Amino acid sequence: MQSSNPVFTRNDTFNGRAARSGGTTRSSPSTWSVGSPGQVPGQTSGQGYGQGYDRGTATPPSVGTDRMTIDSVVQRTAATLGLLVLSAAVTWVLIGEIGGRSEAAADNLAQAQALLLMGALGGFALAMVNSFKRVISPTLVLAYAAVQGVAIGAISKVLETWYDGVVLGAVFGTVAAFAGTLTAYKVLNIQVTAKFRRGVVAAMFGFVALALMDLVLSFFGADFGFNGFGTLGLISSVVGVVLGVLMLILDFDFVERAIAAGAPERESWRAAFGLTVTLVWLYIELLRILAILRGE
Repeated sequence: MQSSNPVFTRNDTFNGRAARSGGTTRSSPSTWSVGSPGQVPGQTSGQGYGQGYDRGTATPPSVGTDRMTIDSVVQRTAATLGLLVLSAAVTWVLIGEIGGRSEAAADNLAQAQALLLMGALGGFALAMVNSFKRVISPTLVLAYAAVQGVAIGAISKVLETWYDGVVLGAVFGTVAAFAGTLTAYKVLNIQVTAKFRRGVVAAMFGFVALALMDLVLSFFGADFGFNGFGTLGLISSVVGVVLGVLMLILDFDFVERAIAAGAPERESWRAAFGLTVTLVWLYIELLRILAILRGE
């Protein structure tokens, strides 16, 4: 089944096309979930991930092979997120104190805003490049993490200064959302259908379109508060968190299907990139929700 996620759409192994293009279809035991969460390329409707495996022609991918595995995805994701956090921490420290009314604090705040803008624009550009590259580049994935980390560090420093405690809350919330979604995906045996994919992706693009429209209008003083810290901003962030959770479900399904299809090991970087983008999305939305609630 073809993926609708922009990060994975252009890659054959994440769409099931690799299994249809010839050669042996490789399937592996369930990775994110227990049991048989769904059908994979080359299986009949009664087969799960651990069933229908042709032991006479192939063996399950394992660590040390050139095939993507759950371990390789975890390792690449940890490296990508680790670099993002390191970049954010360095940015946080370099900005300096921005509290108070001193001239130095005002200069530091201006620096934080500049870094936020540059990091956000650079991260968006690299995200687009990574999303549309057919052959994933680990260097560009790590570059995205480093540049996006600058934006995360800047906005985190500013909001933590204005609303004490929001960063820690957003971090815990993001971890909880990831763990809770993964648990639900495993325990509830969530089935990702084509209709579900289309609905989530359509909602995501609609959300992004509204955010971009509000951003452009803000340059002319005519924004409607979608990206703000008022009531509409709170509602949009809550919707954003729900969308982030749904996108995590798509991410887990895409990774599982790619592993089952015998994707090459380098595709672990694409999976790491997709998961990082979703986690950044969740963190930003949770950070804004906490800041709005703390402000009230």
